[in-house]
Parts: sequence; structure tokens; C-alpha cells
Amino acid sequence: MTPTEVSGAVLAAVRDAVRDGDLAVDVPDEVPLTAFGPGSYGTPVALRLAAAHRGSAPEIADAIAGRLAGRPEIAEARVNGPGFLTVVVERPGALAAGILAEGPSYGRVDGVALSGGWPDRPRTFDNPGFSVRYAYARAAAIRRRAETLGIPLGDPGLLRERDEGVLLATLAELPGRAAQAARERDPRPLQRHLERVADAFHRVYEHCPALPVGDERPGAMHAARRTLAEAVRVALAGALNMIGESPRERI
Repeated sequence: MTPTEVSGAVLAAVRDAVRDGDLAVDVPDEVPLTAFGPGSYGTPVALRLAAAHRGSAPEIADAIAGRLAGRPEIAEARVNGPGFLTVVVERPGALAAGILAEGPSYGRVDGVALSGGWPDRPRTFDNPGFSVRYAYARAAAIRRRAETLGIPLGDPGLLRERDEGVLLATLAELPGRAAQAARERDPRPLQRHLERVADAFHRVYEHCPALPVGDERPGAMHAARRTLAEAVRVALAGALNMIGESPRERI
């Protein structure tokens, strides 16, 4: 599930609870999410609803969590502390496939253009902008080489390495940072997050290769990692466009 789908599931749970008379609140327009790790998301929606309607946040969160239990792709919904809701999805690796399904719109806020970006030089890792642009170029190179080798997009459910999990969690958080940048009309929250995405992808590129090495034959793991690299390429392209940059496949 993508963050958009998780947010939609929580919103649907609130709407169902209101319809059935279990909650007496106004259905919000959106549900804010924070990504805690691969497949784990948190939302303060119950706290906000309680504040707006003078209700009990834990009771509201319990009602939402109960509606989420048993929904496809959701492994767990639990209430923490004073009413913070945590949602854990079944297959965190599926986020990569979800990003590809959304395409360049993943993480982007429609109708918002921010004037941002980094200096073009130096073209070294001392320049965080170079790191972001190089991450996109590396992901694009994986795509070209994988197509030459006949490596298809694969099952991201096979992704198990810690670095891959960190990258997935960072990708999951991107829509929230894009929304923050749009809300504040400030590209910096999104730029800083793109730097985190790039750092995480460079670690995956070095330690979890998506392409065969030496005489190694392409396999299912290469296909899964190609899917992850393609998700990075798509996510970076949309976010770079949002801050006024055109991604380059070669640097």
C-alpha cells in the first residue's frame, strides 16, 4: 500500500464509523501520516477529531482501529499513548509497486510549483543536489541495463535487507514532506527529504545490487531490486519537477 492508500483506508474507517453511529464527528478532508519504518505509519487523526469535538481521543482511535482490522493489506491497527493511531501494512515492499502504479504523481501536490533546487556544482557528494541528481541518474541507468539484460520488474515482497527497508520507509515519507512544502510554500522540506532518499538509495545501490555482478545470472532478487530502483526513479522525477528541476538520466 502507498501512503495515499493507507490514508484513504483510515478516512474510510472514520466515514464508516460516522455512518453507523459509532462516532459523532465531522469526517476530515484528509488524514495526515508519518512513516515510522517499512510498512509502519502513524496518524494523529483521532487526537485532532477529539480536540475539534471535545471527545475522547483513545475512544475515537479505538473505533477507527476496529474498523481497520481485517482490511486487505493491513496487518495491524493499534492505539498508542493518548490516542495516536499506528497502522502496519501486510507487505511493505509492495510500496514500490504502488509507486509505479501511481506514476509521476506519487508524492506530488497538483497545482503547486515551488522555486527551489541546488547549485549545479560542484558535481561531487559535497553538493547534496549532486547526490539527488546522481541518484536519479543511477536509477535510470539500472532501468536501461536491466532492459538490455532482459530483467523484468519483479516482486518487491522479496526485499528483506535493512538498507532496502530504510529506503522504502524514506520513500513512504515523501508525500508528507511534499505536502508540507506545498502548504508552507517552501521547497526546503522537500529538498531535504530528497537528500535522504538519495542517501538511502546510494546505500542500496552499493550493498544490494539490482544488476548481476560478474558471471552471476539474473534472478528474482534482481527483478525485485529493479522494481525498487524504478520506484526511486519515478518518485525522484515527480518531486524534482515539483521544485522546478528536470531530472537528467546522465550526469
